[in-house]
Amino acid sequence: MSFDLPRNVILPVDEVDVRLDPAAHPFERDNQPAIAENWRRETAAKPALYDGTVVLLSALGYRDRRLIGRCHAVRYSTFMLWRKNRELSGAEHAYAHAVLVAGDNALVAIRMGAHTVNAGYVYFAAGSFEPVDFRDGLVDVDFNMIREVGEETGIDLSAARPGRRYHALSTASGTVIFRRYRVAEHADDLARRISAFVAAETEPEIEGPVIIRDADDLPDGLMGHMKPLIEWHFAGSDADL
Repeated sequence: MSFDLPRNVILPVDEVDVRLDPAAHPFERDNQPAIAENWRRETAAKPALYDGTVVLLSALGYRDRRLIGRCHAVRYSTFMLWRKNRELSGAEHAYAHAVLVAGDNALVAIRMGAHTVNAGYVYFAAGSFEPVDFRDGLVDVDFNMIREVGEETGIDLSAARPGRRYHALSTASGTVIFRRYRVAEHADDLARRISAFVAAETEPEIEGPVIIRDADDLPDGLMGHMKPLIEWHFAGSDADL
C-alpha cells in the first residue's frame, strides 16, 4: 500500500483504520546518529523542546471512504529530523484537527507560542497522534482531538456537537484528518475563555485564539493546509446539521 491516496483534494472519510505497529519505524532505526545530531541543534535553538513520543506512518491509503494505514511510535527527535527529509524517508505524518465552529459560524483557531516548533503559526488546536490515542492498536481520532483542544485551549469538546463524518486533506507536508465540532457560544466568548486559560498557564503552548469570520478573513501566519479547510467550511460543504 505505501502511500496511495489523492493529494490536494478534500476527501470524505467514514472510517479511519490506522493501526499502531509495535515494530520500529525504518526511518528511526536507520538514522540514529543523524537524529541525535539534529536534536542537539534543535534544542540549542529551542531549549523547551521535549523528546516525547509521537507516531509516523509507514503506509496510508484511501479506499471506499476509508483511510487505512500503519504507523509506528517514534521519538519526537526522530520526527524533527524527518521534517527535513520528507521526500526520501519512506514515512509520512498524519494528524487531526477539530474544526471549532462557534455559535455564530465563525471558526476559532489558535496561534502557537514563541517557544514551540511552529511559533507564530495559525491552525486549529492540534497535536501529533501519540500512543495514548490508540485503543487496542487502532487510532481514536476523536480522543486525540478532544485531548489536544483541552490541553491547548481549556475548551472541553466532549459536550460539543461533532460533524457526521471526518474529512481528510493530504498534501506533500502530511495528511490532516478533520471534523467540525460545533458549540453554542459565539466566537468572542470562546476567545475570551481561551485567553483566560492561556493567561493562567505557567507554560502555555499557544499565544492565544484567532477568530476567522469568513473565507477572506485569513490571518497572518496561517499554515498552508488551513486555507482549503476554511474555504470548505464557509462554502457550507457537507453541512453537518
